Amino acid sequence: MYKYLKRFFDVVCSLLAILVLLPFMLPIIILLLLTGEHYIFYRQQRVGYKNKIFYIWKFATMLKNSPNMGTGEITLRKDPRLLPMGNFLRMSKINELPQLINILTGDMSVVGPRPLMPVSFKRYTSRVQEVIYNSKPGLTGIASLIFRDEEALVSNSSLPPAEFYDTYIFPYKGELELWYLKNMSFLNDVKIIFLTAWSILSPKNDLAKKFFPTLPKRPF
Repeated sequence: MYKYLKRFFDVVCSLLAILVLLPFMLPIIILLLLTGEHYIFYRQQRVGYKNKIFYIWKFATMLKNSPNMGTGEITLRKDPRLLPMGNFLRMSKINELPQLINILTGDMSVVGPRPLMPVSFKRYTSRVQEVIYNSKPGLTGIASLIFRDEEALVSNSSLPPAEFYDTYIFPYKGELELWYLKNMSFLNDVKIIFLTAWSILSPKNDLAKKFFPTLPKRPF
């Protein structure tokens, strides 16, 4: 029942959101056309449901060749590869809005594990890789909430970015995503959606731990 209710909710929410947000997204589309490299969207391979590859939609925030520049798939705060509007779009999470298309077509859900690039997916342990996408990847999720300021964490660390990810971020993200799989419910999805919206207004809130007291403890 939960599976069908979740899909119905995804379709209704994505359709309504596209209709409501379209007037707001049009100025962003125009500004992206007039700045940077003059492209609006980028589509990138991500690992999805049952570990199958799909293409995610996002507003363009970085140079087209950024995966082959600097820190590769890792993005830092004030990354020099960012386009003029890139930092604003990423900080506000507006760059994620085109993923409503992925939700509508069934590649993603509103709530679920974040879809990773194949190179990043391989950084998870085999235990996590085997089960993490037994649920469709989500626009938001528990790991997205806990790591909503991930770029700042990496930028402020004394460790090299790749080492910090491998030592701290990916092991903890994996535990968070496993926690979600064990505790999936429509009520928990609604809580995560509420916390996501609240985090836009109050980025430094600590409500996730109060809403979900059984979350794995943060190791750093």
